[in-house]
Amino acid sequence: MATNNFMDDKSIGLGDKKEGEAAPFTGDSLLAFLNDRYTKSEESRRQDEQRWLKAYRNYRGLYGPDVKFTETEKSRVFVKVTKTKVLAAYGQITDVLFANNRFPLSVDPTVLPEGVVDSVHMDPKAPEDAEPEVVSPFGYKGDGKDLPPGATYASLMDRLGPLKDQLKDAKNLKEGPGVTPTSLTFHPAMVAAKKMEKKIHDQLDESGANKHLRSTAFEMALFGTGIMKGPFAKTKEYPSWDDEGTYKPEMKTVPETSHVSIWNFYPDPDASNMEEAQYIIERHKLSATQLRALKNRPLFRNNVIEDVIAEGASYTKKYWEDDLRDYAPNLGVDRFEVLEYWGSVDIDMLKENDIDIPEALLEVKELQANVWFCNNRVIRLVLNPFKPANIPYYAAPCELNPYSLFGIGVAENMDDTQTLMNGFMRMAVDNAVLSGNLVFEVDETNLVPGQDMTVFPGKVFRRQGGAPGQSLFGTQFPNVAAQNLQLFDKARQLSDESTGMPSFSHGQTGVSGVGRTASGISMLMNAASGSVKTIIKNVDDYLLAPLGKAFFSFNMQFDFDRSIKGDLEVTARGTESLMANEVRSQRLMQFLQIASSPALMPFAKFPYIIREIAKSMDLDPDKVTNNMDEALRQALLMQQATAPAAPAEGAPPVGGPEGGPPPVSDMTGGGGGNIGVGAAPVPGEQGFAGNVQAVPPQA
Repeated sequence: MATNNFMDDKSIGLGDKKEGEAAPFTGDSLLAFLNDRYTKSEESRRQDEQRWLKAYRNYRGLYGPDVKFTETEKSRVFVKVTKTKVLAAYGQITDVLFANNRFPLSVDPTVLPEGVVDSVHMDPKAPEDAEPEVVSPFGYKGDGKDLPPGATYASLMDRLGPLKDQLKDAKNLKEGPGVTPTSLTFHPAMVAAKKMEKKIHDQLDESGANKHLRSTAFEMALFGTGIMKGPFAKTKEYPSWDDEGTYKPEMKTVPETSHVSIWNFYPDPDASNMEEAQYIIERHKLSATQLRALKNRPLFRNNVIEDVIAEGASYTKKYWEDDLRDYAPNLGVDRFEVLEYWGSVDIDMLKENDIDIPEALLEVKELQANVWFCNNRVIRLVLNPFKPANIPYYAAPCELNPYSLFGIGVAENMDDTQTLMNGFMRMAVDNAVLSGNLVFEVDETNLVPGQDMTVFPGKVFRRQGGAPGQSLFGTQFPNVAAQNLQLFDKARQLSDESTGMPSFSHGQTGVSGVGRTASGISMLMNAASGSVKTIIKNVDDYLLAPLGKAFFSFNMQFDFDRSIKGDLEVTARGTESLMANEVRSQRLMQFLQIASSPALMPFAKFPYIIREIAKSMDLDPDKVTNNMDEALRQALLMQQATAPAAPAEGAPPVGGPEGGPPPVSDMTGGGGGNIGVGAAPVPGEQGFAGNVQAVPPQA
């Protein structure tokens, strides 16, 4: 990827200011506005923080400060079934998302691509002198090829997109799929889509998107919401050494995405999804080194950053941070609290801070902006550089809550059943302790005073009167642990119901009934995957699809590779992985056999089918199948090999006059005259040969 200055001064309207130079600050209205929105977000999500803390404690097996034990309760056991369920959900989500060992995103052409032709074909065995297809720019009414308002007619060569250079020498090139067995069909729109897909996957791999998506999936299962952000342009260092062994790294600007912890995510409190959010604030905990590293990124105010560092660390821990660290001691933190704001800002506040507003936007009341501030000092203030302007955060719920942006997780769904399991297990343990020993009743009037009442093997008690055996009585405490354990098992079964994840789906043994056979357990597993399907669909709709579209828009806006541009759409493929590869492979093979019929062959996209078959077999389609360029080279070689040789200079023409077909007499062996090209002889006239029969050779 070429090194481009993404998010430069012109793209965000900073005029002639130099990078890193602080704009004159004339008032604190902007900071007051930002702090007010941050306070509202913090207060509105306080109830959600309590839910997350309880979920975290259940996952870790910790009792919260609100749990009080009586003096008779000796056991403090915590059965971490929540951890098992959360990890099972996390494992199933990641298994589905990364079933094909790649980020679950694909780019495909639209149904009716504009600006690039969907398919073209050529026939290597077509006659050389075939007239080229003339496509009318006007067509007819209702042919589905009407030009949109303001559009101009483009020739077929202009609409070949990424195959324009490769197909410039191709002969008999026509639009549409081939209809003859020898014709070769190419899909320029599909080639552009797959080039864009390959570029996006390369960018995602470089930014470690798989690792960040796993972190997001974990917080989805535990807290109910997973968040990612991006893409952002960042400079990446690629190690390189010259011939003399000197380290000379190559620096490139690449798009990057990352995971955002739910604890640092402060959204618009009135929004129920990201489309409704007016703003998002992310809280950063940075060291002085990390704060200085921001100066290497575009348009941060270097002198303001140094002033903030000189003022000293000002990070204040939130109340939930000690709980997340298992009640660690309250020690000082040598860090800076930096807040990153993305959202709408009043245009007057932007003008106060000397931000140049484009003329086309002067009549707008508010604009999308990005503001970083620390210690009540603005360290970055720019207009939103993305076009169209959007907030680059994506929040995916595990279980959708239609009235809140934050979803519901597995741990919250089984909070009550976890409490019941802990209570029944503590009762069972305490009862087992009591019933495992005898309870003694002692009549001290029959014993010598002052004796030690400790009981141990060989103990001797001195009596002073009374009947033998009347001084000590051993009583066994009733054992009701079995009943408590039965209630524990019932609570565990209820946790299966509340989470939608049966215990056999994450390794429970001793399954009876229909689950004892292979087909039975397969039916149970398919039924149990219903909840996972819902989660994956939420990941597709709320995370993968908008993130993929953001990468697509980023490349269309900042990249200059024309071969990847076209009428394309980004599709999330998470739910496709739910189908077993064996079933998918069988269906693809059946479709391939059906489409191999000559009548149906023009309607099938065989390159796509072959690539999907390779994917279903866990093979890399780029390594086991030919790409479009390789197929094109083979087609051109075939065309050259099958083309008739040109006659030598001075040689008599082949066939009839002017290179036409030979006379009928030459074709039949008779004496008929030349009937010309395309003229059928009339029966009874000279030259009519009737049904021509093969003439046996003369002996």
